Amino acid sequence: MIEIPNQFKEKFTGLLGQEEAGKLLDSLAEPSKKAYRINSLKKGAVAYPQEEAVPGIPNAYYGEVSGKDPEWTAGLVYSQDPAAMFPAQAIPVKPGDKVLDLCAAPGGKSTALAQKLQGEGLLVANEISPSRAKILRENLERWGVANAVVTNCDSFALSARFPGFFDAILVDAPCSGEGMFRKSEDAIKYWSQENVDLCADRQREILTEAVKMLKPGGYLLYSTCTFSPEEDEEIVSWLLDEYGFKLLPIAAEKAAPGRPEWGNGDASLANCARFWPQDGVGEGQFVASLQKAAGEESFAAGAGEVFSPVRKNEDKKKKGKGKNKGNRSSLERPSKEEYGYISEAIAGFNWPESLASWPSQMLKSQDHVFVPTLEPEQLKGIKVLNNGLELGILKKKRFEPSHQLAEVLGQVDQERVVDLTEDEYDHYLHGESLQVDSSLKGFVLVSCRGMIFSFGKLSGKGQLKNYYPKGLRQ
Repeated sequence: MIEIPNQFKEKFTGLLGQEEAGKLLDSLAEPSKKAYRINSLKKGAVAYPQEEAVPGIPNAYYGEVSGKDPEWTAGLVYSQDPAAMFPAQAIPVKPGDKVLDLCAAPGGKSTALAQKLQGEGLLVANEISPSRAKILRENLERWGVANAVVTNCDSFALSARFPGFFDAILVDAPCSGEGMFRKSEDAIKYWSQENVDLCADRQREILTEAVKMLKPGGYLLYSTCTFSPEEDEEIVSWLLDEYGFKLLPIAAEKAAPGRPEWGNGDASLANCARFWPQDGVGEGQFVASLQKAAGEESFAAGAGEVFSPVRKNEDKKKKGKGKNKGNRSSLERPSKEEYGYISEAIAGFNWPESLASWPSQMLKSQDHVFVPTLEPEQLKGIKVLNNGLELGILKKKRFEPSHQLAEVLGQVDQERVVDLTEDEYDHYLHGESLQVDSSLKGFVLVSCRGMIFSFGKLSGKGQLKNYYPKGLRQ
């Protein structure tokens, strides 16, 4: 392990005193803790040990998971630092809310927020880095989330489009990463007080735009994986002074309270929670739960539109009229013939209740068929990686269902399933077709130990064609 910078040691000895600083520095030489969350949206039994629960987090346990196991490929588990589970747990979110995860990659917090929404309402999961946004999309897809919009842009672009829109916003801000010293030598290598100060400036910039997007009375969860007051209590103090937020208490076992003396002296800063690695929960994490003052504020966005998620009972047949074939990006309803191909390919599958009206909601863009969570025109000027549920792609006189649809259908009991042995599962992950004992024909869901992780297509002779995505094969 790279030597901890002397400037860091001196700083925290001054803040904590010799004894407590010694405990912190000693803990940074210990192994990091590993944990995982179980997806309450999915069907299936997880075989991993569940003896030691992460305190205060539902369905979360200490232990290590493998990305090759069906629990992972079927989206039943998510590997996450235990302390990093608390931000999504602490923000008040209920089904039907409109929620933004502003700095969302790789997706641990977004998947937890999606569980809280239970398929109702809207989750916008944003990431500014294109490569990390791709990982974010893959993780939400595997988790079986159908009511999310995954975007790849900065906070300025989003705030221009969504003023006063969200019920809750989570900002797990880019930071100096002091809480990651045990896991990342780069975090140690690049640490400096100058970087701490630069991060604090960036955090204020991001939060300024986040506040614009939050409804009056809405909830803002601010978190970092660092210890420095400049990025923690001082940022929260700024939110209190500048915008009149109210700090809410956080129920977090083993977390230390915030330090008012490290901020503006406001006694409510003690409602913040800081996880130190020496306390035994996980790595370093700072969490503050805030509520915006109630008051009159315009909810309009763009050119006067009022944004809302697509209503589940809305008939969208009018979308097919006036289509412009010359516009490759134009949206339209699938034709009657195309609807027949779609219905034939995915007949016989059971759907989550929140998606029961998918036939009246689906749209087509360049042969990709999807069920939007937000009306596409509401996302003008935003780089969108995914809007709702991608049903699949139309090809010549046929339709291929998407991998995302397979993961979503894993939320409910299914009959059209081929369950593989462990050996068959390994071959299928490699991209091989299999000979199986089944009387089914056409598209089927593929599972291992009852956990659905893919589509396949059966011939009448038991030949199972592989539809596991090439980019995910192992």
